[in-house]
Amino acid sequence: MVLYGLKTCDTCRKALKSLAEARFVDVRGDGVPTDVLKRAHAQFGAALLNTRSTTWRGLNETERARPPLDLLADHPTLMKRPLIENGDQLMLGWGADVQAALGVV
Repeated sequence: MVLYGLKTCDTCRKALKSLAEARFVDVRGDGVPTDVLKRAHAQFGAALLNTRSTTWRGLNETERARPPLDLLADHPTLMKRPLIENGDQLMLGWGADVQAALGVV
């Protein structure tokens, strides 16, 4: 299991604490592999972009209009977090639905 997130993100830290066996990848330093990002975008669409983030608010309209995968490649902190890869399955966020699917109560 791989958890993609930010080491400074409280939600990512909570998820990692509950998923001690997960390998953590800091998207700011290491990024997200292109194939994983493409799969995540195909599955989650617009929900993959965190449009409430500080990074998003700092972008101008021209930047915001770019294709989502290009934006995420240039600004990995725009990704909603955490993105969890569990085998072939991808999960986004750390809501009750994701916790239940992973057997975390």
